[in-house]
Amino acid sequence: MQRRFPETFDQVKTASPFKRLGALLYDFMIVVALWMIIGFVAVAINHGQAQTSPLFHSLLFIITFCFFAFFWTRNGQTLGMLAWRLRVQTPEGEHLTLTQALIRFIVAGISIAPAGLGYLWMFFNKEKMAWHDLASKTCVVELPKPSKKTKAKKA
Repeated sequence: MQRRFPETFDQVKTASPFKRLGALLYDFMIVVALWMIIGFVAVAINHGQAQTSPLFHSLLFIITFCFFAFFWTRNGQTLGMLAWRLRVQTPEGEHLTLTQALIRFIVAGISIAPAGLGYLWMFFNKEKMAWHDLASKTCVVELPKPSKKTKAKKA
């Protein structure tokens, strides 16, 4: 059974492609940092030699998936999405399942391959959905700005 987010779908709007690409850029920088840390450890373990084995590349792939799947299934927001007030969810306002996260991750990689056509699809699709949104039956929404009352409660 999927968990619903506390906000209803009518309180949020479809995220703009520009904000989505901004969040993607933030997340890309975090993923590259993760890859660098893993690469440093791999080189150290390999006595200073570059690591080029398929096992190493598979490890990078799995860790990258785990990064995105953790955030997408937990609260619907990666760190980049959090900064841009975006969230990935089902059209019904529910958390993603691990299967949806896997489909989204794999199709997002495929979307980049043909010159980013799968991502550019957002600019032409009426619902501003990319290929990986369509394939995983998910959508990215922009969350409303916190009200002054909400900010006062947190302080």
